[in-house]
Amino acid sequence: MLKNKFYIVLSCLILSATNLAAQTLSLDNVLSTIKTNNPQLKMYDADIQSMDAAAKGAKSWMPPQVGVGFFMVPYNSKMWKPMDDFPGMGSYMISIQQMIPNTSKLNANENLMKAMSSVENENKNFTLNQLNAFAKTYYYEWIISNEKIKIAQDNLLLLDYMIKSMEIRYQYNMDKLPSYYKAKSQYAALESMNVMLENDILQRKYMLNTLMARDKKANFEIDSNYEIKDFNLFETDLSSYINNRSDIKAIDKTKVINELKIETQRVELKPEFGVKLDHMIGFGNQPQQFSLMGMITIPMPWTTKMNKANMESYRLKNESLNWQKQMIANEANGIIKGMNAEFLNLKKQYQITQDNIIPALKRNYDTAILAWQNNSGDLFVALDAWEVLNMTQIEALDKLKSILTTQVEIEKQLETK
Repeated sequence: MLKNKFYIVLSCLILSATNLAAQTLSLDNVLSTIKTNNPQLKMYDADIQSMDAAAKGAKSWMPPQVGVGFFMVPYNSKMWKPMDDFPGMGSYMISIQQMIPNTSKLNANENLMKAMSSVENENKNFTLNQLNAFAKTYYYEWIISNEKIKIAQDNLLLLDYMIKSMEIRYQYNMDKLPSYYKAKSQYAALESMNVMLENDILQRKYMLNTLMARDKKANFEIDSNYEIKDFNLFETDLSSYINNRSDIKAIDKTKVINELKIETQRVELKPEFGVKLDHMIGFGNQPQQFSLMGMITIPMPWTTKMNKANMESYRLKNESLNWQKQMIANEANGIIKGMNAEFLNLKKQYQITQDNIIPALKRNYDTAILAWQNNSGDLFVALDAWEVLNMTQIEALDKLKSILTTQVEIEKQLETK
């Protein structure tokens, strides 16, 4: 019995440890979760479904009008009844009237309502593109912070070794106190930087969980892999990319909707037909009678002013949208070209730092630390060499972050993944 309880407790502990292990989410996992769960996107989905649902009733007719009452009834109630040769006067009337809408009006209204959701769909895509850019930025910043922490931890181990060595060497008058205190201050500065970086990672985790609509404290790790893409867009015609952007598509579809609104106003100028049936039940000996009438609405100049004004208004709105489209395209073209130049420049700087500057500084540091260990060099020189190397490594990571941030911005402008 005790043995069984032991296995049960052990199994529970193993299961708990498994649950505590943080899952690793790749950037694609994050973007996919945002697309599925983000409440802002769900809001667009609900609006789109609402518009599509409303479009199903686009061909509805006006309800019929039904009336009941007295028809040609004298005030003298004695005349209601028959007397001798007098059959009586008045009748009870039932009336029904139905307007028959013009088919072209129904079709125009249906086309308009079916198109309404298309703009919201493009607005949703535009918002998704913005959310993806935020997510990629946070994700890359987390990667850079992790890399900085790795460098800081390696340097903490190195400084700890140097401090302990100095404590031993000082006893034999082989090192000086200023060098010792300088190493201690640098160790404390690295610890402070570590705390700051851990806080940055925690903030990025909260932000990504918010975008994914998860518990803000949900623990997860990220994939440290990243890709620096090869953008060279100076000679590239960007019109195909820009015209495929969701904000440009939204403008194009808004123009289509305005054209459909113009069409609905145009068909409003067409006549509509109706029919009216009156059935009279006569008082006294009067026979039952009926009245059947056809009706038509006739648009007159004084009744069509609003329709014509609305048509002109929508035409001018489309002209404004054309200028807006040109403005966005021109601005996007300039932004992309400028960022492409910055992107290429940052890549060159980063490559020079990685290939030439950091290796040279490492050799300089190795030489200085070796001289100190062999008592032929000053620790101050070694610490200065280490400090320059450390700062250059951190600056290189900052440059890498700028490269990835610029890459995200270019992808956002091009609306590509």
